[in-house]
Amino acid sequence: MGIELKKLILFILLFSLLFSIGCQTTGQSQNNQSIKPQMAYEQLQKEKDIILLDVRTTEEYNEKHIPGSLLIPVEVLKEDVEEKIKDKESKIFVYCRTGNRSATAAKILVELGYTNVFNMGGIMDWKYETESNK
Repeated sequence: MGIELKKLILFILLFSLLFSIGCQTTGQSQNNQSIKPQMAYEQLQKEKDIILLDVRTTEEYNEKHIPGSLLIPVEVLKEDVEEKIKDKESKIFVYCRTGNRSATAAKILVELGYTNVFNMGGIMDWKYETESNK
């Protein structure tokens, strides 16, 4: 093999190694996990201290939400959550309508130091009891 080919192979190996290290999960992001609605439902039946966090708008929440959930819209989550959820080790299940805002909210919570955050996805996948404020 020529020197240029050896350099190219070495470069590709080093790049691959660096890329794989950069994509590994850090300790902080392990605190932000996904949970399926069925598993969340089962845990909610057993553990009464789980915080169920709805991050949709007030209008969406009033139309339909999971009983016992706390509303903090994702748009104001950074400003309001530490006042409403003081214990950063609380188990928190986050949901929205389809799962996009809950993923964003879960990331924000972890960045703020919450250590037990679960993204439950969207209420549209919730096959259990809901209620309305209308």
